[in-house]
Amino acid sequence: MPVPEFPRTEMQAPQFKDFAKEMVDYIANYLENIRDRRVLPEVQPGYLKPLIPSEAPEKPESWEAVMADIERVIMPGVTHWHSPKFHAYFPTANSYPAIVADMLSGAIACIGFTWIASPACTELEVEILNWLGKMLGLPEEFLASSGGQAGGVIQGTASEATLVALLGAKAKAIKRTQEEHPEWDETYIISRLVGYTSNQSHSSVERAGLLGGVKLRSLKADSNLQLRGETLEEAIKQDLADGLIPFYAVCTLGTTNTCAFDRLDELGPVGNKYNVWIHVDAAYAGSAFVCPEYRHLMKGIETADSFNFNPHKWMLVNFDCSAMWLKEPYWIVNAFNVDPLYLKHDMQGSAPDYRHWQIPLGRRFRALKLWFVLRLYGVENIQAHIRRHCAFAKQFEALCVADSRFEIFSTVQMGLVCFRLKGNNEISEALLKKINGRGKIHMVPSKVNDVYFLRMAVCSRFTEASDIEYSWNEVSAVADELLAEKK
Repeated sequence: MPVPEFPRTEMQAPQFKDFAKEMVDYIANYLENIRDRRVLPEVQPGYLKPLIPSEAPEKPESWEAVMADIERVIMPGVTHWHSPKFHAYFPTANSYPAIVADMLSGAIACIGFTWIASPACTELEVEILNWLGKMLGLPEEFLASSGGQAGGVIQGTASEATLVALLGAKAKAIKRTQEEHPEWDETYIISRLVGYTSNQSHSSVERAGLLGGVKLRSLKADSNLQLRGETLEEAIKQDLADGLIPFYAVCTLGTTNTCAFDRLDELGPVGNKYNVWIHVDAAYAGSAFVCPEYRHLMKGIETADSFNFNPHKWMLVNFDCSAMWLKEPYWIVNAFNVDPLYLKHDMQGSAPDYRHWQIPLGRRFRALKLWFVLRLYGVENIQAHIRRHCAFAKQFEALCVADSRFEIFSTVQMGLVCFRLKGNNEISEALLKKINGRGKIHMVPSKVNDVYFLRMAVCSRFTEASDIEYSWNEVSAVADELLAEKK
């Protein structure tokens, strides 16, 4: 039976080359001129629907038509995260080397769930996470180069890493408890498990407990918004007395609210004493450990069981790239090990099959982004990037302190300044509403111990001292307006 012929009308290599060159020019121009755009869009929900047809085209359109629609359809609804006027959340990283690496990753388009699925995908990840771990000063026992079973893996997000660590800790606790109490079944053991986190931790930690089907206790941070060892030990002792099984604790280095640092040097020894898995979540601040002067903030790291940070936040690597290291990854591998015949290969056991180290099965060639960035920036330029952002935060703090109407809420750490107008919460709430309504800069709030404040995060790699002055002048001008209205 003859095979029917179908006409080939899709894009071919010559058109792709023209399209890609045009897009590279567009991207470079967009980023180099990003500070000229309004940081917050003015559109309303549903703005895009009338701008495009209600159905997909039957015939292929030209790439020129698609390019023409970027400014018409997409850009009016974009919040410009890489603008020097964007100060919300924490940074999301971006750099030209990472963009180019993403292009190559998209072209290779492998799904590196096993070694044989694309050996380079796995092997580059192993080696580059060794590079990265050494850059941060992680202990040898976290690195694949140590000769043991340890190693690193690229997760999609820190949220995934927190859940993966919890599931590993859960598997380890079940195994240990079954050995001590063979008469207890797994369901009963899981019902007795209890983990711990600070009341300053990211919401993803609580969510990991829900997804993992275990109880997580939120422990009160101290007056410096740090979780302390004595608080953890007191909770563990109480739960042991109540017949529960402590198994997991999250230590946050650089909280989302205020960039506070839990006392890992106290939490780690307590966790080790009671067989509690210590997971370190350094999603934002972990990048700063590439600078030796900040490594004192991870004192006690040798006591941790797993460590995670996001190069896609502050280390110039585009999303998604969340680096995680485990001293004993076999607890994760065993917990996730489903091994159908179609995924087996002759080299099993000789190299990691990263599908066993993560929640999803599929994974992109993300190590390319790290490799390109580390090679094309070098450690010195990455350190300089971190130090610049920290200096800009100090610049904004000084401007704030010099204005008697304002106060700093908590100690300025890294590239984050938490500040507020003096007085009740309502005045600072009104200030932020006006700031974001004008759309010249963008910030988000937080609230700790019922005190509302604004967060000014240094986010863009394009930021200069003049941009910080611009942002402060906008804050000050809005405060002038607001306080004049209140009189």
